[in-house]
Amino acid sequence: MGFNADGGAINWFPGHMAAATRAIRNRLKLSDLVIEVRDARIPLSSANSILQPHLSAKRRVVALNKKDLANPNIMHKWIDYFESCKQDCIPINAHSKSSVKKLLELVELKLKEVICKEPTLLVMVVGVPNVGKSALINSIHQIAQSRFPVVQEKMKRAAVGPLPGVTQDIAGFKIANKPSIYVLDTPGVLVPSISDIETGLKLALAGSVKDSVVGEERIAQYLLAVLNTRGTPLHWKHLNNRRIDGIECEAQAEESYEYNLKNLKPKRRNLPNRSDLVYVEDLVMEVQRALYLTLAEFNGNVEDESDLESLIDQQFGALQKALKIPHKASEARLMVSKKFLTLFRTGKLGPFILDDVPDVKPVS
Repeated sequence: MGFNADGGAINWFPGHMAAATRAIRNRLKLSDLVIEVRDARIPLSSANSILQPHLSAKRRVVALNKKDLANPNIMHKWIDYFESCKQDCIPINAHSKSSVKKLLELVELKLKEVICKEPTLLVMVVGVPNVGKSALINSIHQIAQSRFPVVQEKMKRAAVGPLPGVTQDIAGFKIANKPSIYVLDTPGVLVPSISDIETGLKLALAGSVKDSVVGEERIAQYLLAVLNTRGTPLHWKHLNNRRIDGIECEAQAEESYEYNLKNLKPKRRNLPNRSDLVYVEDLVMEVQRALYLTLAEFNGNVEDESDLESLIDQQFGALQKALKIPHKASEARLMVSKKFLTLFRTGKLGPFILDDVPDVKPVS
């Protein structure tokens, strides 16, 4: 199962990315600290390898965003890993002010030794597309407005969207006074070519590469391959008899989200009502049950590529039924892929971390 139609490396480097990469490099020289935002589901794969040599020479905080979508049972291992590499790291949810405040506290601590020397400090926010940089900037801006309402100038909010490549220029925001601290938001930039297929597929699955570049079906195939080789659907057996008693509690937790049942994509408006939540919950249960049954009844070896492909083909058929997609639909597999990916990306299938924690050799 190749990464693209030719089975080779992905090449997706729009003109604005090339220009932005040059601009970021130039501004990095002037920055006092860098917040590198990564996707908590892919802590290593979401690092921009081109910028790493420049970032390693700066004061840096790695912010693992979307922690609510990442497996909390594994997250602490990643924190330990970064600590072993002597790299400051903090998991965050860019939409949570309390979470962002903890990040700012760490940033201020890191800048403490510079604050007394410089009247103006520059903090730069960098990362690959769609890791939540602009959402983080907006939260920082809101916090700064409440802290320093007098010194805040009129500023526009950063554009936030579910697709990579929304931010295409570099904008500055003043977040503090005495000393003046400015935060620069930057466009998400990828390397010109991703030669490692596994890394490219993880970036595509997390939404850092446009679906149209790789193809939704290929991304869904990869997700199914990951779930099957990890045996994840087998852990969903107990969910078959799950009752939906906690829907009202979930409604309170799902702040400011409304579900469009046609495509399951979240839209920021009103709180979801009970019927919407029940519909989505039922759909998730059917999907999980379909994947559990197909894997439990599978007699092949998921480590064998041809066996795995055969299983995935079966699962596409099972998912089509679970997602209630008409059998005669002209693009049934594409429709299955889109809805299945949306369930994963919105956390409905559970929290995941796709990268494996590297082994760290003990210091002798």
